[in-house]
Amino acid sequence: MSLLETIDTPIGSYSPDFELPGVDERVHHLSRYLENLRSVCVISMCNYCPYVELYVSRLKSIQAEFSPNEFTLIGLNGSHAHNNDVKNGEDFSSGSNFEKMKAFAQHHELNFPYLWDSTQDVTCSLGAIITPTAFLIDHNGILRYKGQIDNHPQDPLAEGTDYLRNAIAALFQGQEIQPVQTQPVGTPLVWRK
Repeated sequence: MSLLETIDTPIGSYSPDFELPGVDERVHHLSRYLENLRSVCVISMCNYCPYVELYVSRLKSIQAEFSPNEFTLIGLNGSHAHNNDVKNGEDFSSGSNFEKMKAFAQHHELNFPYLWDSTQDVTCSLGAIITPTAFLIDHNGILRYKGQIDNHPQDPLAEGTDYLRNAIAALFQGQEIQPVQTQPVGTPLVWRK
């Protein structure tokens, strides 16, 4: 694993546009989504992250709840792993190639696009360092929220704060998003050397 300086797009700034391949064999452009949708939420994720596993059902639920309101989640895999990448005894080789992303999406029956950021450029520009991290972008391309999906990753039924759901709802109702940023909890991204 190597460390990489991220650009870290601040809240209130334009999100980086992208043109990335999806597991659906299509090329996805953020600008094209924003032409037709009120909001997009990019989720930094990867196949091997145990926290992503904990959140997959919740992410699918968020997509189902808000997609009728011209919204979509977009999974973004910007993590890098080789067959011999091992950290803390965990073998990451199960996760970061395009074919394994397709298998992951099919296994979990993802109801949102899952994109491969093989160069890690978009991941760096957003400032993602942990999976999962949510980046809520309004229809003008402005980053409005980033951080945790909620504060109860281990238990989807626990009472807590659903940061992402609250941020999406506030955005759609024209209300102030509070908080606009939370500290992500999860697995550190693996950077190319």
